[in-house]
Amino acid sequence: MLYYSTNHKSEKVSFREATILGQAPDKGLYFPEQIPVLSKKLLAELKSTSKADIAFEVIKPYVGDTIPETELRKICKHTVNFDFPLVLVSDNISSLELFHGPTLAFKDVGARFMSRCLGYFSRDNKKKITVLVATSGDTGSAVANGFLGDDGVEVIILYPSGKVSKIQELQLTTLGQNIKALEVQGTFDDCQKMVKQAFTDSALNAKLFLTSANSINVARWLPQQFYYFYALQQWTDVEPPVICVPSGNFGNICAGLLAAVSGLPVKHFVAACNSNDVFTRYLQSGNFETRDAVATISNAMDVGAPSNFVRILDLFGHNYSRIKSFISSYRVSDEATVETIQRVFKKFHYILDPHGAVGYCALEKYLDQNLSQRGLFLETAHPLKFSDVVEKAIGQRLEIPAQLEELLKLKKQSIVIKPEYKELKGYLMSA
Repeated sequence: MLYYSTNHKSEKVSFREATILGQAPDKGLYFPEQIPVLSKKLLAELKSTSKADIAFEVIKPYVGDTIPETELRKICKHTVNFDFPLVLVSDNISSLELFHGPTLAFKDVGARFMSRCLGYFSRDNKKKITVLVATSGDTGSAVANGFLGDDGVEVIILYPSGKVSKIQELQLTTLGQNIKALEVQGTFDDCQKMVKQAFTDSALNAKLFLTSANSINVARWLPQQFYYFYALQQWTDVEPPVICVPSGNFGNICAGLLAAVSGLPVKHFVAACNSNDVFTRYLQSGNFETRDAVATISNAMDVGAPSNFVRILDLFGHNYSRIKSFISSYRVSDEATVETIQRVFKKFHYILDPHGAVGYCALEKYLDQNLSQRGLFLETAHPLKFSDVVEKAIGQRLEIPAQLEELLKLKKQSIVIKPEYKELKGYLMSA
């Protein structure tokens, strides 16, 4: 399998090269040259196949011969060694809970897979790898956890000051060792722009061995397909589900779309957006216009210029009509998000985090117009990570998971920088 740049000005590369480079030299994102077709055997035996074996079969065509099969099986087993339960919430809506990993967020899968792949690729590399990542909340903590203690890798995380939850910030800033946190006085889009600029800076790349751990990296993006197979593994209806994905940088839903194009049976996709609704507006008008990100209570979705939109375009051959036939999208305000958390808790005794609430609300809107269908939404983070919002909405305290009790006693350690590339470059060059 080879990967081309979405800007079509860089040479095609292997999975190994795409993982190490992160972003293509021409500033495009790497995209697989061919979309694999799922085997009929895998689909027929999905319910009886282990999670690790599903992951291996799904990712193997993308990895090719860059990692031996025995090693890839080990990586897959490590990546998905926790639960992904599908929980019935109402008569026609289920929740795919993706927060049972070590950092209580869906990003754990991609981060764990990428860290093991990069670890394998760097075994014979004498130069330390610097993983540079921008986060709107959960990416940074998942990546940090995946690489923590690796002597051959230094992780530098950029996050927007005051725009992540308290627990998210503690997960980013208290690990120490080979993990460094840069607190940017701006938005996630500022962080992402600075990271992208670093990868195209020849002087910086001559000094450092840089790679990315955002969903722009194929090793972070592609394993997100696994969730959708685990959802179908537990789906009991004859008809395939409608799947609603809380969407910010659009890596997650793009991975689901990739799985569907490969042959996974999905009825329809719904992209759930908060006030940062550039994709919702795109489906309405056919024009993609980025905007400055707006701060919301579902902060991991506060993205005004989603990177993975270009991958969606390539996946569907830049065919607007085909994209619209696969995906619907709804905008959910903060007020509607809080109301959804309150209503679902009161009626069904199920606790949503703000991102899951956006997904639930958007799926409700779609199913109200398609009464014969049933669906599921992705619950992407543990509600406690947003306890200030959730506890106020439901009127009671949340139980603290054991892995967070000690975290809450720690003090953050971060370096504050302005949202200017020269500050990031200065830090990297001096470090």
